[in-house]
Amino acid sequence: MNKNPFDLSGKVAIVTGTSRGLGQYFGRALARAGADLVITSRDPATLAPFQAEIQALGRRALPLALDVRSSDSIQAMVEAAVAHYGKVDVLVNNAGCNVRKPALEITWDDWNLVLDTNLRGTFFVAQAVARHMIPMKYGRIINIGSVTCVAGYAGLGPYGASRGGVKQLTMSLADDWGVHGITVNCLAPGWFKTKQNAVMYENQEWLEYLCDRIPLKRPGQPQDLDGAVVFLASDASAYITGQTLLVDGGISTGATRALPKKGH
Repeated sequence: MNKNPFDLSGKVAIVTGTSRGLGQYFGRALARAGADLVITSRDPATLAPFQAEIQALGRRALPLALDVRSSDSIQAMVEAAVAHYGKVDVLVNNAGCNVRKPALEITWDDWNLVLDTNLRGTFFVAQAVARHMIPMKYGRIINIGSVTCVAGYAGLGPYGASRGGVKQLTMSLADDWGVHGITVNCLAPGWFKTKQNAVMYENQEWLEYLCDRIPLKRPGQPQDLDGAVVFLASDASAYITGQTLLVDGGISTGATRALPKKGH
């Protein structure tokens, strides 16, 4: 009998930024598919409830401190993960941040915070993990992007620049490391409600406008990401690398609010 190509039993996955939000959704999906996890936060004490949740699924979860703006923190996290499990098969490069301001109000420090976290951090975490994947001749690296990888939005200048950079970085790393059996892809969610953007979803007019622009007429739900992250982490995607997979309900098609019919 052929093995289920989506089965992650025996695999070890690092998921960065798992104290809240999408990182936890990714971690749950991978654990349900059979993977043991390394979960990270700048304050690992915040990970205790999520660690217990993963263990209740019958999987292991190792909480580790990680600040992706610190080279020393990145190296220490990866070394501790490998020391504990003996290997890393999958990396979900999820840790990120945003500063939402009009372009004229963005400061030098705002820019550095977002780019250092979302782009530089993504690269150096991937680099540190790849050093351990290369001798294994196997790896799945999933860089988390956004619909802003391919579309621009007012008030999201640094964020869009960082996510566009992640898309380009993904293609470069795929070419670098493909010879070592490592795939590198970008998973780009559309509009999902998280703690980071929850205030926007309290504006009913904005929410209706958003849904009008999404062909599937609703924001994303957590389970909408499960299949995509498991697919990219598994052997089902063995011949896919350097790609950006948009999970966005179709908003990247450029759909716009329908004009009212004449006479209405």
